[in-house]
This record gives sequence, C-alpha cells and structure tokens, in this order.
Amino acid sequence: MRNEPLPPDVIAGSPAGRATFSSREGALDFSRQAPGSLIDKYGRRVSYIRLSITDRCDFRCNYCMAEEMTFLPRAQVLTLEECLRVASTFVELGVSKVRVTGGEPLLRHNVVWLLERIARLPGLRELVMTTNGSQLERFAPALRAAGVGRINISLDTLQPERFRQITRVGDLTKVLRGLDAAQAAGFDRVKINTVMIRKLNDDEVIDLVDFAVGRGIDISFIEQMPLGDVGDARDNRFFSSDEALARLQTRHVLVPSAESSGGPARYWRIPGQQTRVGFVSPHSHNFCDSCNRVRITARGELYPCLGSNDAVQLLPVLRAHPAEQQPLRAAIVHGMGIKARGHDFGSQMNSPQVVRFMSMTGG
Repeated sequence: MRNEPLPPDVIAGSPAGRATFSSREGALDFSRQAPGSLIDKYGRRVSYIRLSITDRCDFRCNYCMAEEMTFLPRAQVLTLEECLRVASTFVELGVSKVRVTGGEPLLRHNVVWLLERIARLPGLRELVMTTNGSQLERFAPALRAAGVGRINISLDTLQPERFRQITRVGDLTKVLRGLDAAQAAGFDRVKINTVMIRKLNDDEVIDLVDFAVGRGIDISFIEQMPLGDVGDARDNRFFSSDEALARLQTRHVLVPSAESSGGPARYWRIPGQQTRVGFVSPHSHNFCDSCNRVRITARGELYPCLGSNDAVQLLPVLRAHPAEQQPLRAAIVHGMGIKARGHDFGSQMNSPQVVRFMSMTGG
C-alpha cells in the first residue's frame, strides 16, 4: 500500500488549527516504514491499541476530568460496529493486543457483543480491558466468557472517604465487590492501577501492595499525567515511581523483573509472592523509545502519542467509506507518520499542552 495523501478533514492537529503530514521535527520520512505496516518513522512497530468505546463515566476522578463534564452526543461517537471495524483493521495490519477502555467501558450498551467479536479476530493474541470496577459485579462472568483475558481495575485508595474524595461520587465497597467478582470469574490476570498523588494517597503505597499480595493480584503505580485542565496544582501533587519504590522497599524486598504485559509498566517481584508490582513512569523514566501503542478515542480520533495533540480523524473515513476498507487502512498507516518521538510531560504539569482530558483520550 502506498502512502498517499489523505483529505484535509482526516488530519487534526493542535487547538490552533489543522496539522498536515509534517511534524514539528520537519517533513516526514517514510523510508523506514514498510508499505502497509504500522512502523513509525523512528522504527517503532505498533502492536497494541487502546480503543475507547465511550467518553462517559460514572465517576468524576479529580485527576481525570472536571467535576462538571459535557459528554459527546451519540452521533459523534463510534458505533459498536465502527469500533469493531477499527479493531479489525488494526489487527489485519499486525496489532496483536487490544485494550478496551472508556470513560467507563461497561457503561456502553451491548459492550459484551463488541468484546465477543473482537476476541474472535484472526491474529489477535490478547483482549484486555480497563475499568473503574463499578459495574464488574454484574459484568465479570460475561466479560470472561466473551474472551477478555486480563482486566485492570482503577483503585487509588482503600479508604472509603478518601475514595469518595478522589472520585467525587464513587462507592469503594461497590468496586471491591467488583474485584471479588473479577477474581471469581477466572481472568488470566487481575491488576489494580493506582494513580499516585502526593498528600492524597501516597501514604497508602505499602497498604495497597499488601492488599494486592493478600489477593494474589498485580498492582501498577502510575505517575500523574498533565492532561486537561483539572484545576489542580499538579506539580505540588506529583509523586514519582522512585519515591514509591523507596517507600515499598522499607517493607518488602523487591527484585527487578524483565516481565512485560505488553504495555509501559516496568515490573518488580516480591520473592515468594504471586504479585507483580509495576511502575508506569512517563515523567521520571520516559519510555517513549520503546512505545508500541496508539489510542483511538470514542469519537474516532487516532492519537499516536498520548502527549501530543496531533491526531488522525477516523470517523469521517469510516462513514464516508462504509463498504471500503482501503481508505481506513490508509488513514491508519498515515497515522504512524505523525507519531511523535516522545512527550515532555515534565514541563507541562501546571500548564498542560495536551488540552483534552484523560477520560476523552481513553484510559
């Protein structure tokens, strides 16, 4: 497949206006990109997509979104059939792992229908999901039966009142019942994701690991990312992976592991325990040189880099060519050409250059 120009309405850039296929670093060089492949101009192969199927969420986590959110009208959101078509095309192009995200993906009507069909795509090795856990008590068995292999549950605290403070509306006991249901459903792995926030939950780092060890599940600690204006002084709240690791080492022996879940987490093991302790460190230990993933938002924006505003609009391609696959494939392949070399979150903590909220990008 040749890298042919795309229509201007397919390319979106920063809020200042449209972007063309030239990057801040100069004209694109596709010399390292094999025809029809998902290899960017820096030689990185994309094998993993994070597909958001809704921007809606039943929580209002204060690091993720504003308290008063305006969600997308239905006509601007990918239909489930369009989500399946996007996933199928990426898998045809060599992607082997699909993570379904939101917002909260289990709020999407008929989500199990979509998961069943993604799981059956030839060439897909792994279907996983990230959820806030609020709906898991009801959905866990159906998700496992649909073919979801692993599930990540966002859990930032074990204290009910603090949980309500962080989520603004959430009920910790409901999430813990969802975690029980996920373990009972028999997923290959269950993992907790914890966003670290100084003076809010950093004092629970050890408690959360002990909780994970007690349940025989994994946990990943995530450095807060500057996405969207959440009205918070993020630089005062930043808590690094190194600080978390040092605190954990006062309680546990932690041994570095070469294991990978196919994403950005770097894992450590506690000898004699099943639990893996991961750290996702976009600030302190930038992992851009090995990035293998892209994100598709609920309205069909292909973001090759979480830390960039450059995107390819897939929704107009899908709707203009409902019976043709080639235009969608071309748009996706061209998206590899605007994948940035890396992000610079460290200089953006209080003045984020990425204006969209994390809930809009997909977890």
